[in-house]
Amino acid sequence: MSHASAWQTQRKYAATAARWSHERWRIESERRRTLRAERRPMVGDARRAVAQARAVDPQGVTSLLHRAERELATAKRRVPDPMWLFASKTALAIGAAAYVGLPLVPDRVWMWSAIAVTVAVAGAIVWAATHRPAKPDIEPTAEERDLLKRLQPEHWREHAEQRGLGGTITGRPTLTESGITVAVRLDGKWTPGKLADAEGNVRALLGCRTALRMEIQAGERGGWATITVRTRLAADGARMDWTPDAVGIGLDTVTGKPVDIPLDNRLTVAGASGSGKSWSSRPHMARAHITGDLVFVDGKGEEATIWEPVCRTAVEPEEIRTTVAEVHAEMNRRKVDMKRRGLSVWDGLQLTLFVDEGRVILALKDKDLTQQLIDISALGRSRGVVLKWATQYPVTSGDAPGIHAQIAANTDSRFALRVKNLTHAQVALDDDADYGPHLIPAVKDMRGHGYLGGHGPHLIRTWTMTDDMVKALPAKRWHAAADTTTEGPFLRLVKQAPADAPDTTESRVLAVVTAAEQPIRQKELAEQTGLSKGTVSKVVKRLADGGHLVRQPDGGLIARDAA
Repeated sequence: MSHASAWQTQRKYAATAARWSHERWRIESERRRTLRAERRPMVGDARRAVAQARAVDPQGVTSLLHRAERELATAKRRVPDPMWLFASKTALAIGAAAYVGLPLVPDRVWMWSAIAVTVAVAGAIVWAATHRPAKPDIEPTAEERDLLKRLQPEHWREHAEQRGLGGTITGRPTLTESGITVAVRLDGKWTPGKLADAEGNVRALLGCRTALRMEIQAGERGGWATITVRTRLAADGARMDWTPDAVGIGLDTVTGKPVDIPLDNRLTVAGASGSGKSWSSRPHMARAHITGDLVFVDGKGEEATIWEPVCRTAVEPEEIRTTVAEVHAEMNRRKVDMKRRGLSVWDGLQLTLFVDEGRVILALKDKDLTQQLIDISALGRSRGVVLKWATQYPVTSGDAPGIHAQIAANTDSRFALRVKNLTHAQVALDDDADYGPHLIPAVKDMRGHGYLGGHGPHLIRTWTMTDDMVKALPAKRWHAAADTTTEGPFLRLVKQAPADAPDTTESRVLAVVTAAEQPIRQKELAEQTGLSKGTVSKVVKRLADGGHLVRQPDGGLIARDAA
């Protein structure tokens, strides 16, 4: 081996040893720093306990003082030395041992030891000259640097008492992809809940912006809390355009992972005006349309303009009544078909009924329509008919509720964007209202951000689906097909209804009566048309008053032409 090759090999191993030593030093130094930040407050507590014991028993008659002193000694032993002090003590110990033992070492060992030390020193010098420390994965902004300084234990300890936070001390803060996180040790009078109530005091100590989101939760063990300042989101910089391959409704802004909602879940979406409710629902609707059939009932009408070329839509009151009645009848038809085939769960395509702005639908005050929607929410899932509901006004009581209480009770998944107040949050997320959808800032950058009930207090950023993306979906309009089975409740039209029949519902009833070979009763009409008994009763009365139907003495109904 040449001298150049030997030198290169020597330099390579020396640099490797130096890097390994540096990394080990850094890891151990960080570990000791973390432990000191956690355990030094316990030494302070132990010292106060000793002072209190001396005040109570100055003569040391009882065991109180001795026990407190033992606990203080134990607390001190559990606090590790800083790395520089540990290294200094180690060097002194080695030096003392060398002073005593090295005179006994043979000359040959001295020579090789000197060579090894020379090589190590030369390698360290070369590595120090050529090494450039890697840039951190996350570069803090100016605001984050200020917050990191104020969250340091030294700054916190100095100013906590002035801000009403005496008895709390922070650990070392950490900058992550979703913001700054720091552990806070709490003394006996503090709990994570009390610290959360004192969020205003924490903000004052840190001097952070009012719009900056802060979360204060219980720590991993008792006596600790965790403060997270959301200076950034994990979804920042991610491409949020929806594609057919996109998973779920969007990305978790804390973990950056996709968040999915099972397609057959009965879903409610709540969001105040301007929160992005309609277009945040588009990815879920698109998935339902691609994998099955989608029927879109739009109380306002603007969103239906985009979806009308793609799927079955209904906007006007009569369109809505007819469409919902057909979906309700399809649900009943599937029940009969499942019973005939011995099934407990529908094995065909899913039919999704998506209602946007439920407040407008309920404001029609149509009891039959409302009851059909309740029936679909309660009975439809196992039959492959799933109701999804969206509203700006998540309230279940009053003259103009945004969602019916029975529909809300049948919900499987709840998604809430920004809502107006805590009351709306309680209806939108139920037991998970403490996630705080009413606290989401009403700014443009937060449109399409919301919370999913049961997922945890992590904001979810929904996929962005533009109007052009919706229009590019394959056109597929669902229509109720005539049932060819003898047991089905659907219509079998034999004669066309008269042109002067008032509406589609009345035409349906009149067609069934006309096709019947003998007088038919209202109960049989309800079964064959799939309409509710109340609706059939009203329709029969209108047709009888208009002269289209004749009621027999025994209660049977026949068409006027047959009479």
